[in-house]
Amino acid sequence: MSLRKITAVITAAAAVLSLSLSAYADNLTYHSGYDRTGLTVSASAAVLIEADTGTVLYAKNEKEHRSIASTTKIMTALLTLEAGELDKRFTVDPIAINVEGTSMGLKKGDTVTRRALCVGMLLPSGNDAANAAAVNVAGSMTAFAEMMNKKAAALGMSDSRFVTPSGLDADGQYSCAYDMALLTRYALKNETFREICGSVKMQAEYGNPPYLRTLVNSNKLLYSYDGCVGVKTGFTDNAGRTLVSAAERDGVTLIAVTLNAPDDWQDHTAMFDYGFEKVKVTDASYDCSSLRVPVIGGETDDIGVKAQYPAELPLTDEQRSQVTVTVYLPKFLYAGVIAGDTVGEIRYELYGTQLCNVPLLAAESCAAEQQELSFFAACVKFIRNLLNL
Repeated sequence: MSLRKITAVITAAAAVLSLSLSAYADNLTYHSGYDRTGLTVSASAAVLIEADTGTVLYAKNEKEHRSIASTTKIMTALLTLEAGELDKRFTVDPIAINVEGTSMGLKKGDTVTRRALCVGMLLPSGNDAANAAAVNVAGSMTAFAEMMNKKAAALGMSDSRFVTPSGLDADGQYSCAYDMALLTRYALKNETFREICGSVKMQAEYGNPPYLRTLVNSNKLLYSYDGCVGVKTGFTDNAGRTLVSAAERDGVTLIAVTLNAPDDWQDHTAMFDYGFEKVKVTDASYDCSSLRVPVIGGETDDIGVKAQYPAELPLTDEQRSQVTVTVYLPKFLYAGVIAGDTVGEIRYELYGTQLCNVPLLAAESCAAEQQELSFFAACVKFIRNLLNL
């Protein structure tokens, strides 16, 4: 049976077997100052989340509105990458690149690509790169700021407002530690973003005429913390030191954010050490051995099902008993099922948030039952064979 037919059967006549491993639990996020960790950080505001589940593992003033400096470029680079045409060359806007602060070294008349600008934003934190990208993508920095705020709203960043693509201080521009974690959680799903922000150094070609340069990342956690995969540093006199970083170990991805943190490298090291001790990948797979689906018109009355792969989830000890499992299977299948066909799915949720879906496959085949031919049909078949029709 085709997947489309099976999906239709599941949608139209699904028997939902809600098999909860435990009672629902209160969501642990959104508690400003929530801390049973014993961690002490220098930051005025901070948050640590597990990327797959979004679970807040540590928080300190995480919803407080603050300046975020060049960590703003996470949003700018993301929108530039999502705009596409990454390797199309163009001449930078001379007014846009005339900006103070850190730079990738753009000059009037330089030819560049959007990809190179993203490298310039995320590694040496070029304000010129951010402005040039904004004008090229949206036509003006004002229009680009509108794009930034629209994206922020779509991601649920309810405590953020963007004015400049570079992160230089501007009236009305702010975000919070939690929103920056949300943004980074989304941005890390973009493979090009991951590649760039996780590189200690990269080559980019630009200039007049263009030539290859090597740009170096300002995020020293990339070589000082095992498993660090990015993301972005920042500093202004008003914001202080800001840092968004991510690290992966043993199937667990953590995202840490600190705002106004005099000792940000140590803050992130301590938060990551705590998070990797707290969260472990757990096999939360549901036992499918007793699940069977009736088959109509088949040689057998029903078939067994199996999960396509294990449900390996990054969970804390407390969360392991809070995972909710729901099995979706059709009331019946028509004969002609082949072992390996998708016939349903298992959904795993935590505190109402979907963690993953695991397809359920037919564990065995079931051919249609052979019907005896009627006397008339048998005669027709005999005559056709006789005449070689």
